[in-house]
Amino acid sequence: MALGFYFAPQSFSAEQYDEAIRRLQAAGVGSPQGRSYHCAFSSGGGLHVFDVWDSRESFETFGETLMPILAELGVDPGEPQVAEVHNIITG
Repeated sequence: MALGFYFAPQSFSAEQYDEAIRRLQAAGVGSPQGRSYHCAFSSGGGLHVFDVWDSRESFETFGETLMPILAELGVDPGEPQVAEVHNIITG
């Protein structure tokens, strides 16, 4: 079953997000295996992120690359809210 991961960091600027994406792409994980959906959106003066993953294991594997990048950029993503995805409608 797919899992949704919602991150609401205290402070995550568009510039930090864009740099994180550049570094993830350079590391070869811009479109990681297991992630089917990614959305970054403005909320409370910063960015929040919502992803859909096929499993916690896929997410944790991606985190091995993501977390050091975020730390270098001074971003603390906090703990995500995680929930089973019931349905996704596109288009």
